[in-house]
Amino acid sequence: MKTVITLVVLVAAAALALPGESFAQRGMGGGMGGAYTRLYNQQTVETVSGQVLSVDKVAPRRGRLYGIHLMLKTADGEISVHLGPGWFIDRQTMKIAANDVVDVTGSRITYEGKPAIIAAQVKKGGETLELRDSRGFPLWSAMRSK
Repeated sequence: MKTVITLVVLVAAAALALPGESFAQRGMGGGMGGAYTRLYNQQTVETVSGQVLSVDKVAPRRGRLYGIHLMLKTADGEISVHLGPGWFIDRQTMKIAANDVVDVTGSRITYEGKPAIIAAQVKKGGETLELRDSRGFPLWSAMRSK
């Protein structure tokens, strides 16, 4: 009996030590019911153009998976653009870097009290990075991080 209890405690401790999904992965649309997915609103979809000031890896806590955000300088000022989980963005052929000029189509939201865009599509030159379908459903939701 003591061996079984010890085994259960060890398994539970190991499970807690493993990094879980971050807000950047799960919250940014890990599934249709994710909190962040619910923020995507088809009624607030717009396209903005601008210069990428920075490409940032954002993790809610140390040891968690990260998401990719852009800081975009537009004619109306700077705005944060939330792309998706790092593991998904890193697998795409189109790469985005500081000083790139891009067109972003997505849902304008308020995140942590500031305006932001949850991107559905990013265009750079002749390339297009598709992130969400026409309903705002994240394309990575059917994929698994490996």
